[in-house]
Amino acid sequence: MNANMLRDKWQEGKVTVGPFVKIPAIAIAEICGYSGFEFVIMDMEHGPLSITVTDQLVRGALVGGAVPLIRVPKLDPVMIQQAMDTGCAGVVIPQVTSADNAMIAVQSAKFWPEGSRGVCRYVGAAKYSAVDKNQYFKLANKETLVIVMIEGKAGLDNLDEILEVPGIDVVFIGPYDLSQSLGLTGQTSHPDVLEVMRRAVNKITNKGLVAGTFTDTIEGAKKWVGEGVKFLAHGNDTGIISAACREVRKSIG
Repeated sequence: MNANMLRDKWQEGKVTVGPFVKIPAIAIAEICGYSGFEFVIMDMEHGPLSITVTDQLVRGALVGGAVPLIRVPKLDPVMIQQAMDTGCAGVVIPQVTSADNAMIAVQSAKFWPEGSRGVCRYVGAAKYSAVDKNQYFKLANKETLVIVMIEGKAGLDNLDEILEVPGIDVVFIGPYDLSQSLGLTGQTSHPDVLEVMRRAVNKITNKGLVAGTFTDTIEGAKKWVGEGVKFLAHGNDTGIISAACREVRKSIG
């Protein structure tokens, strides 16, 4: 399972769905795959995940049949390189605010001639050198997703320029941080937040790129699918488990 599995679905007009994962347990990522989610985002920005644990979660997602993605803590070439070396299918870059930011993201995730990612074939991504090096470096760029997150007013103001950066696969609108930047912290269903997001999604899809966003309700998920979002991050493991536990306890009486 790799990045091209998601690309094929997007080209067919299909929606791909997956949760953020924060719990440092391989079984969580594996279960998400068995449950039918197309991808899993290991979240190193919010939560306790280290690169060592995340490396294991990538394997769990692959066993379960989900495409493994990693959200790095910040826009940092070394962190992006470490994430890609695990063998994940792509990186999610938070708080991208400019075309320069987006360019650094792409450059850090791709080998020459598309980027300047540090070169090492003795890593999980290359099966620890079991993959022929010429084949690895040739195919790695094609099998890598770059997902940039626009999470504030600055990123929205520069969205047109960001969309011109080659090598971006998904532009992800982060509703929670966006609501805060608009002075409406946490009010992700506020009409002003929704309108800003709609305009951004339209720009992204009209440019021929995949639009992504986060939802934590089924109603919100259906709404954004209707708006043209093809990369839908729905909930996270802690929230999903918590909601399920509460429902079970409530149902028993």
